Amino acid sequence: MADITIDTERCKGCGLCVANCPLGLLLISDRLNSFGYNPATVASNERCTGCQNCAVICPDLAITIEK
Repeated sequence: MADITIDTERCKGCGLCVANCPLGLLLISDRLNSFGYNPATVASNERCTGCQNCAVICPDLAITIEK
């Protein structure tokens, strides 16, 4: 299991991480951050394998993975 952390203030809600998570563990939040974006959020940390697809694809470097 790995721990996904999303910096919601850096995230612009582009959805690239959501589309590239092979397990579908990420989704776009209904809540806005202070910049008016709907950031990504973690639906289930327990199933994360730590593949880091989401962190690598993120153009805003808003995602970190800790194993």
